[in-house]
Parts: sequence; structure tokens; C-alpha cells
Amino acid sequence: MTKAAAKIKVTLVKGLPGTTKIVQANVRGLGLRKVGQTSELENTPSVRGMIKKIIHMLEIKE
Repeated sequence: MTKAAAKIKVTLVKGLPGTTKIVQANVRGLGLRKVGQTSELENTPSVRGMIKKIIHMLEIKE
């Protein structure tokens, strides 16, 4: 009996040029490539940490 994990929708709203390699790696890790692209992810501590690092570039819906 496992509970279905909550999902988070993350949309990239700012572009990657001019950002550091760490920021670019976080964006790729969230499954995003282009501005306007949306990814649906599970609400886990590791995903939340990645989002926190680049929250200024994202739009988040729970």
C-alpha cells in the first residue's frame, strides 16, 4: 500500500545564457531544456533542493 507521491509542475521562464554551469546542470536535472518547457516531477527533498537553487528562473505549480 504505497501512497501516490504528490507532483510538482515546473516551467522554465528564463533562459540559460549567462548562467553558471551549476545552474545549467540543475535545469537539465529537472528535465528542462527550453524556455516555456514544463516538466512534472515528484515532490521529493532532492527535487525541492534543485528547485530552490534556481527558483528565480522557474514558475511552480503544485
